[in-house]
Amino acid sequence: MDFFNQAKAVRMRNVHDKYLAADEDEETVTQDRNGSDKRARWTVEPVRGSFEVIRLRSCYGNYLTASNERFLLGATGRKVVLSKPSRLDSSVEWEPVRDGSKMKLKTRYGNLLRANGGLPPWRNSVTHDTPHVSESFLWDVDIVEILVGTATPAPAPVATPPPHRRPSYTSVSRSSSDRSEEELTMSPPKSEGRIIYYHIADEEGHVEDESAVGYALTFKGNTVEQLTQALQEETSIDDFVVCTRNPLNGKLFPIRLQLPPNSGTMHVVLVPSSSS
Repeated sequence: MDFFNQAKAVRMRNVHDKYLAADEDEETVTQDRNGSDKRARWTVEPVRGSFEVIRLRSCYGNYLTASNERFLLGATGRKVVLSKPSRLDSSVEWEPVRDGSKMKLKTRYGNLLRANGGLPPWRNSVTHDTPHVSESFLWDVDIVEILVGTATPAPAPVATPPPHRRPSYTSVSRSSSDRSEEELTMSPPKSEGRIIYYHIADEEGHVEDESAVGYALTFKGNTVEQLTQALQEETSIDDFVVCTRNPLNGKLFPIRLQLPPNSGTMHVVLVPSSSS
């Protein structure tokens, strides 16, 4: 639970390399490979009076809900849906349970959030089911926005997964789900390289919500070429220009020369090469 105490918003990736997502109908919970979509972003809400239980609110303002409706007749799994009850009850409450480097989400009645695979209608469906040995209950939880306290130093920046992650690539940085609880509560690492915060622009060069923390990775190199290669591996995007904002006029311009010699944090924007 300490992990979620530091998170304002998260993304959750399952064994199928898909993200927990809110469907556009604002009722269905599904799985999607696009981790950059707003539908894969879940706002973490603590439950008053409990340090162990949270709610997860979708981009549409409704909550991840464990319903009592069976997914299929004769099956044990029950539907997980989006709802916004007039009175928030236990159906929208989830208890995070750590399992190694991954997480399970448990309902107040002991069922676990499950990402189903296989053929339709199971494919891309999400249910809650009685616990048993299965990787379908395991989730990599990535912090996409950190809850910054007012009285204590900000926690160490957490590397989050980029959109369109390839299942087979090896990332330069570790996702937040691979970091231990101790690492998440320590001050920023001293010798692991500099922290690179990055946003990804669209084809028009626009960046959605650039005021947010953005994605992050730990980078040990010194050159723009090395940084570009690391970001290509991290994002699975090949054709972009690494840019930064001019502090005087706020405009984006490409980084062409060496990176600053110190190991200070950098903020960059990945702009598609086709963008004007």
